[in-house]
Amino acid sequence: MYETKNPQLTPELYGYVLDHNPPLDPIERELIEVTHRSLADVSGMQTAEEQGPLLAFLVRLTGARQIVEVGTFTGFSALSMARALPAGGRLIACDISEEWTAVGREAWAKAGVADRIDLRIAPAIDTLRALPGGSWIDLVFLDADKESYIDYWEELLPRLRPGGLLVVDNTLYHGDVADPAATGGGAAVRAFNDHVRADDRVDDVLLTVADGLTLARKRP
Repeated sequence: MYETKNPQLTPELYGYVLDHNPPLDPIERELIEVTHRSLADVSGMQTAEEQGPLLAFLVRLTGARQIVEVGTFTGFSALSMARALPAGGRLIACDISEEWTAVGREAWAKAGVADRIDLRIAPAIDTLRALPGGSWIDLVFLDADKESYIDYWEELLPRLRPGGLLVVDNTLYHGDVADPAATGGGAAVRAFNDHVRADDRVDDVLLTVADGLTLARKRP
């Protein structure tokens, strides 16, 4: 029987984690609150609060200058990463909703990073297929429709530079991935996780961060 060293994440412990992470600035905090207030029915799609500082940390750690995000929603993750980019860095953000990303656009403008974010409203697979070839992307954040994760992966990985990083959200999918009889999104993520594990082009690790976070480094 597997045993976990993870303590139960009570509200008190979660609060402690947030208190000991880099604090969100007023614009990030406002963006989270606006999302939960104005889009309450779908606000669960927002990247977890603790993942914002983590994504910024990974951008700085990898020295990323060229980022692709698949699934932007209201722009919290894009804001976190764009702020960590060096001068001249660029983030291509892929989404299909003008309504949701309009919330992000406003926050990006307030934060002074709108010029770093190239938002492309279209089916993400079309946007990715239209990207230049070659290995030029430094970092990817994948957090969109789960049924297309493998397709996105196969478009992005060849364009990722050797040593570049893919960060994939929701790879535990509410725990459904542990169920061989999972359906829908759970089945899709389960298949994706198997796909990644079998891919000898990357070194990867699946972490119990939020709803599961996979980090995959492209091998040189």
